[in-house]
Amino acid sequence: MAVAFDGPVVLETHFDKLRLKARGKVRDIYDLGESLLIVATDRISAFDVVLPDGIPSKGTVLTQLSAFWFRWLSQYEDILWSHFISVDATDFPASCRPYHTVLEGRSMLVRKANPLPVECIVRGYLSGSGWADYQRTGEICGQSLPKGLVESQKLPTPLFTPSTKAEQGAHDVNISFEKMESLIGSDTAKLIREVSLTLYKRAATYAERKGIIIADTKLEFGTDPSSGQPTLIDEVLTPDSSRFWPLDRYEPGRSQPSFDKQFVRDYLTSIKWDKQPPAPHLPADVIAQTSARYREAYRLLAEGHD
Repeated sequence: MAVAFDGPVVLETHFDKLRLKARGKVRDIYDLGESLLIVATDRISAFDVVLPDGIPSKGTVLTQLSAFWFRWLSQYEDILWSHFISVDATDFPASCRPYHTVLEGRSMLVRKANPLPVECIVRGYLSGSGWADYQRTGEICGQSLPKGLVESQKLPTPLFTPSTKAEQGAHDVNISFEKMESLIGSDTAKLIREVSLTLYKRAATYAERKGIIIADTKLEFGTDPSSGQPTLIDEVLTPDSSRFWPLDRYEPGRSQPSFDKQFVRDYLTSIKWDKQPPAPHLPADVIAQTSARYREAYRLLAEGHD
C-alpha cells in the first residue's frame, strides 16, 4: 500500500459509532470487541505536555513505521509475536467504514493484550537521561560503565534499563531489573529482557545500513488474554519511542541532530517556557521542519527496504 503524507492535520478523533477506550498523548484507542483500533493523531507532546499544534504527517509516520517494523521483525522466530493485524483500512471491521477517510494511513488494527506495568528501554549510546546519570554516578540505572566516556558515545554493549509506566502527565521512574521481576515475574522479565536486547541489536544493525543510528528505544509488552503469552504491543522503533540520529553526522562528545521532536524541545527551551500547561503555539517553520524530520526517518528506514 502506497503511503500518503499529504492529508489534513488530525488533532483528535470523534467516531460516535465506535467505543473510545482511551485517549493518550498521541493515540486515540477504540475498542472493537475482538480487537482494538489504534489511531495515531498528529498531536505532539514535549516535557509531558501536549502542545496545541499538530505536526503534519506525524501520525501516519508513526503508524506506517511501526507496521514496517512489526512485519520486518516477524521474520525472526525468536522475537515474540506482536499484536499487529493490519494498517489497511479496508481490512478493518465494517463499523469502521464511515471513518475510512480519517483512518486510512494513520490507524492500526491490533489484537487485544493485557499491558505489563513496565517499559523496556534499551540504550546503545550514552545520551539523554543516561548521560546525565553517568555524569553523576558513573552508572546508568545502577549499571556500572567504564570511566571517561563522552556524550553520545557508543556503549560497550547495549543496556536494558526498565522503568515504570507512568500515567499521562507523570514521569516514568527507572527501576532495577529485580524490581521488574517482582512486578511481572522472573521468567517473564528475563524473557522480555532477552527479546528487547535481541530486537534492538537487529534493528540497529539494519538501521545503520540505511543511514540511521538507533541510539536507544522504548518497547512495551503485554500478555495474550487467553494464553498469557507475552507479546510486543504499542508502537515500535518510531521517532517517538526511539532516539534516531543521522549516521553521516554522528560525532561523539556532543549532542546529536535527530529525527524526532528534539527540534521542538530545543525551540521551547530557547523561549524559556516553564514546561507547565498551557503550552505555547509553535512557529510555522518549527512545525514544518519537525514534520520533515519524521517523514525522512520513514523514507530512510522503510522505503525500498531490504
